[in-house]
Amino acid sequence: MSDVPKSHPRYLSLTLRDTIVAGVEKGITSIHGLIAHGRGEAYDYLIGEKTQPFAKTAIRAAAVMLCLAEHPIISVNGNVAALVPQDIIELGQILKAPLEVNIFHTESGREQKIQQHLQNHGASDVLMPTTEGQLSYIDSNRKFVHPEGIFKADVVFVPLEDGDRCEALRKMGKDVVTVDLNPMSRTAKHASVTIIDNVVRALPLLCHEIKTLSENATTQKTLAHYSNEAVLKEALQHISRGANG
Repeated sequence: MSDVPKSHPRYLSLTLRDTIVAGVEKGITSIHGLIAHGRGEAYDYLIGEKTQPFAKTAIRAAAVMLCLAEHPIISVNGNVAALVPQDIIELGQILKAPLEVNIFHTESGREQKIQQHLQNHGASDVLMPTTEGQLSYIDSNRKFVHPEGIFKADVVFVPLEDGDRCEALRKMGKDVVTVDLNPMSRTAKHASVTIIDNVVRALPLLCHEIKTLSENATTQKTLAHYSNEAVLKEALQHISRGANG
């Protein structure tokens, strides 16, 4: 980590950058993940660097969808593993859902390094991609999945997803819950529920919401009234208002 003082106005943002850089140095995060993080950081500025009401609406819907799932799976890439290992593990424990490593760039045994990184943080059930399970409608490395994980899942939680796989999962009849700071991305548009927020803020809130649901009667009412299109529209309007002063 750098020596950025906590009094620095960009302290949190800069420490997150350091976390991603450390992930690259450990072989967990692809160097391409630095570009993705920078792009997300720009959108975080535009939404005010805090969890907005439209994100909270999506978090409530995501919690219900994940709780109602028969076979939920949590997909983990390099940026997620670097930024929120404990939170993603906690989510899996709450849902009793396994984590599954799924990445685009597989250089230098990165899948195995991500698995070990998660296990070092306390994960007990980390599935790995295999050639036995392959997604339809996609040609990249991300088509390879575990047959008892993403391939079998009815709901897939895929924070920081890439659009191609999100589209493929939806075409296969699966629901997708994602966290994406860009409301205009293919992932955001194709997902069943899109949380427009920084993953480091969204994950603790999602875990809390699921714990709250587990203590009360979980109903379908939240999902029946949820519109992902409306959430994305609200996010874009918020960004537009900020851009126009």
